[in-house]
Amino acid sequence: MITRRRLLKSGAAFAAATSSGLALPAYAQARKLKIGYVSPQTGPLSAFSAADSFMVEKFLASAPGLGLDVEVIVKDSQSNPNRAAEVAKELISRDEVNLILVASTPETTNPVCSIAEQEEIPVISTVAPWQPWFIGQQGNPGDPSTWQEFDYVYHFFWGLEDNIATFMNMWGMASTNKKVGALWPNDGDGNAWASPDVGMPPALAAAGYDLTDPGRYQNLTDDFSAQINAFKQAGCEIMTGIPIPPDFTTFWTQAKQQGFNPKLVSVAKALLFPESVAALGELGHNLTAEVWWSPNHPFKSSLTGESAADLATAFETAAQRQWTMPVGFVHALFEVAADAIKRTDDPTDGDALAEAVATTNLDTVVGKVQWGRDNVPEFARKNISKTPLVGGQWRRKEDGTFDLVIVENAGAPEIPLGGTLETLA
Repeated sequence: MITRRRLLKSGAAFAAATSSGLALPAYAQARKLKIGYVSPQTGPLSAFSAADSFMVEKFLASAPGLGLDVEVIVKDSQSNPNRAAEVAKELISRDEVNLILVASTPETTNPVCSIAEQEEIPVISTVAPWQPWFIGQQGNPGDPSTWQEFDYVYHFFWGLEDNIATFMNMWGMASTNKKVGALWPNDGDGNAWASPDVGMPPALAAAGYDLTDPGRYQNLTDDFSAQINAFKQAGCEIMTGIPIPPDFTTFWTQAKQQGFNPKLVSVAKALLFPESVAALGELGHNLTAEVWWSPNHPFKSSLTGESAADLATAFETAAQRQWTMPVGFVHALFEVAADAIKRTDDPTDGDALAEAVATTNLDTVVGKVQWGRDNVPEFARKNISKTPLVGGQWRRKEDGTFDLVIVENAGAPEIPLGGTLETLA
């Protein structure tokens, strides 16, 4: 297949061969490097992008001191996979970016990475569990023998196995009947979590948990009575899932109205953000979630030298709102980008820049980013770098705001605990 990059390469080679003068490398001509950044800035996933403007401005402010002449072109996926693909094409064909950064859920990361891989444009991606990112982009996700590595797209985050272990470690701290109700949507994350191969069902079965799975539902559902009745009839004392924030608000409000009172609720995605939990009022107290980044993480920025606590404080001061987990990961995207660019003789050469990304070994504000390590299955090792994950519980304060307290750290003991797990009932 003749991609846009191959066409440009052949054209450049022809021009150089027929020119009477020497063709200078593009970067030697002091061309401004163009970076595209894609995230869901509007729509039901917009909470993931609360830190975007702050982090882009912070990167651009630090770039001159790093010797980087860069432009960042920001695109909104609108929480829609089709729109994510469209803006990826715009960045490549119209804006002619040299590098794309993308964040936040497979609905945004996967379309962008698939387009960029086809067009041979390097991408650094984050904030999606690695299984729905890697497997979800395969031509036949159901047949592992057909899965292939990527040459231009690289992803750092944790995996379903880490989140499942974190949740189960928290559940093991309480006395329950080990009956679990699962709320999994019909999207990339939900289908991965529900997978009998790489998802939560086999892990629960192996640990002696009894799973009630009412089946996939569509995002932005307004009536969860069927799921709630199934959980009540099964006597579930634990509830889990990975709904988008507005869906969990609807579910949990209806659950309490209909008398579903589990001892523990551990929900990915929806319970990541302080605003989403605050919207629940008293119903948000002691709900639990995975914690990928917090002010208490013992890491610092390779760009600015700031600690995680410093970065969170800077965001809160600038945005006049509580810190949120994507603060660290959006910042880390630009850390990895800056590091790769600085290690590339000509970062306008996509192949050279992709190679620099692939050979990253960088301590960032979210931990070490290094592809090829053995904590990832061999088939995905080239393209996945795992970051640490712990478990947290939201505690409501007297003024109605919430603190996220780290209560589980078995998978990352370097991240300190802030308290002990409490049950809802």
